[in-house]
Amino acid sequence: MAEQRRDQGDGRGARESAGAAGEARRRSVRAEEAHAWGALVATARRTVSDGLVVGTSGNVSVRVGDTVLVTPSGVPYDRLAPADTVGVDLDGRQVLGTLLPTSELPMHLAVYRSTDAHAVVHTHAVHATAVSTLVPELPSVHYMSGALGGPVRVAPYATYGTEELAENMLHALTDRSACLLQNHGTIAYGTSLDQAFDRTAQLEWMCRLWLTASSVPGLSPTLLTGEQVAEAGERLRGYGQGGARRGEG
Repeated sequence: MAEQRRDQGDGRGARESAGAAGEARRRSVRAEEAHAWGALVATARRTVSDGLVVGTSGNVSVRVGDTVLVTPSGVPYDRLAPADTVGVDLDGRQVLGTLLPTSELPMHLAVYRSTDAHAVVHTHAVHATAVSTLVPELPSVHYMSGALGGPVRVAPYATYGTEELAENMLHALTDRSACLLQNHGTIAYGTSLDQAFDRTAQLEWMCRLWLTASSVPGLSPTLLTGEQVAEAGERLRGYGQGGARRGEG
């Protein structure tokens, strides 16, 4: 895949191509940004260890004020260090580092400009990508669809790294916190890196569940109604130790 080829390697070419221009626009990394970068790198590595991406085929970002920290193009996550911090402003101008940002920067910036997101995770998860080639919307096979705002839509295919893909994604994300990208993968956002990652993992699990249930000969999985998904979504807003309601787990 072209996107994956660009986002693999050891980063030397990306570092060199930034050159003097990168030096000119670079500023010092602030303490809050350094902390956020460490969390971003940990999340990016987790996408690999949990099988959501291969190599550096996905990307992760986190917003700190008006700066978006994002994984660079061409550097395996296990090699990322504090000195590799990459940051851009909301217009895409690089303000931190000399490594090139991920080729999927337009998608990340579109999410931050249009939502209250503080973190974005994009993956090429196998089951989710498979579902994106089969249906225009993930069938509501589980109530956790409600945690993502409702039935998960599939954004029509467009070439990676383009504004067209970012626009298609935004339409699919309307009133949702995650969507599938046709013949491509997933994108999810949240108020934190943990939440964005958890939504990504949950989406991959639901896609695997639907594919598994759909594979039984002669049977079709029972689907939830829109009302049932909406009710679950409302209850899930209070889920956890800090919520007014308690969930199952």
